[in-house]
Amino acid sequence: MSERSDKQAWGPLWMVRPGDRRPGEGYTVPSVLWSMPALRWYVGGGVSLLWMFSAGTEIVGAAESSASAAIGIAVLCGYAVAFLVATPINWTIPLRLRAVPILAVFALSFALWPWLGWGIGALWTYVGVLIATALLPWRVTWMSIFSLAVLALLFDVIDVGWNADVLWVPAIIASISLMMAAFMRSIDSLARMRLAQREVERLAAERERGRVARDVHDILGHSLTVITVKTELAGRLVDVDPARAKAELAEVEALARGALADVRATVAGFRGVSITGELAAARVALAAVDIELNAPATTDAVAPEHRELAGWVVREGVTNVVRHAKAHRCRIRLEPRRIVVEDDGVGPLVPSEQDAGGTGGTGLAGLRERVDAAGGRVSVGRSDLGGFRLEVTL
Repeated sequence: MSERSDKQAWGPLWMVRPGDRRPGEGYTVPSVLWSMPALRWYVGGGVSLLWMFSAGTEIVGAAESSASAAIGIAVLCGYAVAFLVATPINWTIPLRLRAVPILAVFALSFALWPWLGWGIGALWTYVGVLIATALLPWRVTWMSIFSLAVLALLFDVIDVGWNADVLWVPAIIASISLMMAAFMRSIDSLARMRLAQREVERLAAERERGRVARDVHDILGHSLTVITVKTELAGRLVDVDPARAKAELAEVEALARGALADVRATVAGFRGVSITGELAAARVALAAVDIELNAPATTDAVAPEHRELAGWVVREGVTNVVRHAKAHRCRIRLEPRRIVVEDDGVGPLVPSEQDAGGTGGTGLAGLRERVDAAGGRVSVGRSDLGGFRLEVTL
């Protein structure tokens, strides 16, 4: 996969990388700091820096001179910048190294000790957010966050003694950090699903191209072999038995026309709708909405002359399941002269079986026209799974 497609697969809003990726894949540490995902992070993280206003006020109040106050504010600004760049850096480095930027920002907070003293724990909310955005193993994440909150509680108790107010900072650290950790994992899961969908689509396309290549090879390989033999025979019979030679040439012409028609049909099936491609697309579409699919691994059961129509049936049936069924399971059955798509969702408006021409939307009406043209029949009704059933009999 190219670098560009790799970035798009993990976007569009965030570039969260799985922990087993190598740092050389996709963004590098220098380039990620100016990437669009990082700029979006700077906007969101920059809003949270408003919490540092109170720390800046304390620094100015504790400073013994204007120079001391300026130095303290400069250190606080450096801490803010370190917080902002640490997360994009963690998006690019291996999982085992992601603790380094977090510990560096944590250590930098102690540079404010001359002004804030034991009160520096109020700034550790930013350290907790870095732990959350690093996508460390979940156990490491929550243990680190709670340890940080306990340490902040200890510092506050040493600073002002025990009272109810000392619980505020630890509670803020734990709640915001854990919420951010859950949010980042949701974003990561969405990114992984997008990448998986792209991979499934690519594999389905490759499989279909392989099928077409095999079909064309089989068609032309057999036909051209027979044509070659018959042409050689006709050449030898031209002078000996002209009538038989003419008959052989007529057969060669018929074979050539048949092979050409087969190739055209194969290519048309590849460019249009096919049961193989639609079944692969159904797996992707249903997985995207967490619907379990029970379907045959191959489409060999469908008669060759019905493969295109079967593709239309599967496409319409799965589209209805995704859009309207509110289902958890979908089952597709493929037989030589029957295709069934059913689910365990809300079911039809009328539970009894009925002809698709009587009810349903434009999708079912269009499918009914295709099936009628092929001499088949469409019926809809309640599935034994409890939901909707679309059945086409050819």
